[in-house]
Amino acid sequence: MIGLIEIPLLVLAWLVLLVGLTQNLIYASYLIPAWRELRDRANAHDDEATWQALRRGDQPPITLIVPAYNEDKSIVANAHSLLSLRYSGFQVIIVNDGSTDETMSRLADALELAEIPRAPIPGLVHAEIRATYRSAIYPNLCVVDKENGGKADAINAGLACTRTELFCVIDADSILQPEALVRAVQPFQDPSENVVAVGGTVGVANGCLVKHGQIDQYALPREFIARVQVVEYTRAFLLARLALSRTNTLTLVSGAFGVFSTRVVIGIGGFDVTTVGEDMELIMRLHHRLRQEGTPYSMRYLPEPVCWTEVPATLRGLSRQRIRWQRGAMESLSRHRGMILNPRYGRIGLVALPSMILIDVLGPVVEVLGYFLVPALALWGILDLEFLFAYLALTFGFGIFLSTASIVLEQGSIERPATAGQLLSLAWTAVLENFGYRQLNNFWRLAGLLKHFSSSPAKWGDVGRTGFREDETV
Repeated sequence: MIGLIEIPLLVLAWLVLLVGLTQNLIYASYLIPAWRELRDRANAHDDEATWQALRRGDQPPITLIVPAYNEDKSIVANAHSLLSLRYSGFQVIIVNDGSTDETMSRLADALELAEIPRAPIPGLVHAEIRATYRSAIYPNLCVVDKENGGKADAINAGLACTRTELFCVIDADSILQPEALVRAVQPFQDPSENVVAVGGTVGVANGCLVKHGQIDQYALPREFIARVQVVEYTRAFLLARLALSRTNTLTLVSGAFGVFSTRVVIGIGGFDVTTVGEDMELIMRLHHRLRQEGTPYSMRYLPEPVCWTEVPATLRGLSRQRIRWQRGAMESLSRHRGMILNPRYGRIGLVALPSMILIDVLGPVVEVLGYFLVPALALWGILDLEFLFAYLALTFGFGIFLSTASIVLEQGSIERPATAGQLLSLAWTAVLENFGYRQLNNFWRLAGLLKHFSSSPAKWGDVGRTGFREDETV
């Protein structure tokens, strides 16, 4: 017979199981809309539209803003990558955010920088700009050298120097595919939609060979900690964000690669410099403001514009990144909590944000609690062991299925010539991530949650970069 003390423990155990099941069902609900979106895009002949746009050369002017802090290992390769983009007219602004390494000197040597006068747009919060430079080799490339202020601060400094109707934010450790920008701006050219933000797929560049600032040879990372992130990124982009975009409930455009309306973003004050989750906070604030104003708008995620980025290859670097991501998500939810379950904000308030609370707030707390509580109750005989093993098999099996389904979706949409051996390695990684890595990730998310409620200041932080593997023959 169950005692009075065991009843609340049993209730907690069932809560753990229920939350886990609900999270799996939420991710399962993404499968059909993600598949439909990929099917519709394939039928729309987007590749032909892309090449027609390239031939016409009628793309809207755009500025690429690259915030850089201690990125001397990859900043020159990134600059060359951006300068080789297939686009009719664009500007590149690299913002050196008070780096303490050789970022600025490497830029100066490789690009032959000369100081120029440039008056920034007032009203955007950012640290003092020391000087602005233009490349003598590439007239469409500028470098803004400023005091350190963090990523959002650096983006605002670049935005203050932007004079085009669109701007794109791309991380300094990232490489864009040549036609990515043409594809990313296409939604802005649709007169039937007031598109204010577009995001694209972010791929893992670790292990890939870079030549002339482009991915020349695709390869999986050798380190398991980096390879498992390939599976994570595929699941996050090709499953979750694609489905959220189709249902108009997108709450995040990745800080690694996003295109925005300059007028709209400046109109809401640019990026928030007081948060470490500036990418999510901006999207939430756009939803908040535009819904309040009653302005029709849309935000899109496109699977084709691929941005390649270097991910952390060590547990220390990855833990810092994930804790920061969790803090950023919590800050965004806290600042825009008035939207939650508020019909005024439509699907964002009624569907998207409650799902975030379940996954990002309750998820890590309940799952970590379950790691200790559920086995203990099973050993005490309060939970039936056969039921527990069946549930765990279902949970792990479902997680493996979702990751594998994401990999299958990717092969039909992303220009990534993976070999049979690489696909087999990804499938095996999708199995292994459920046993140890997933649990570790939840501990990091819980740490981020606890840090959010502490008084310790949030920082941009260093996750440790090794730089791209470049072809030394060029």
